[in-house]
Amino acid sequence: MTTIKIFFFLMIFSSPNMPSVKYNAIIYPTEEQCLTAQSNFVRLYDAKPLEYKEKVIIHTECIPIKAFPVEGLN
Repeated sequence: MTTIKIFFFLMIFSSPNMPSVKYNAIIYPTEEQCLTAQSNFVRLYDAKPLEYKEKVIIHTECIPIKAFPVEGLN
């Protein structure tokens, strides 16, 4: 069966007193689209007030993965 390369944009959030980290992820068909989304997300975080950033830490990654074709992903 045919496989494709997609890019998994992973956003991880950590906050004090949370029992675990929280995460969200979105897939993109190209590395460029993933890196643009990552850049935009980090820019939004950087624009948050210092009080927010003292309570929420983020980590982001664009991870290339091999997958079966995803309907509607072009």
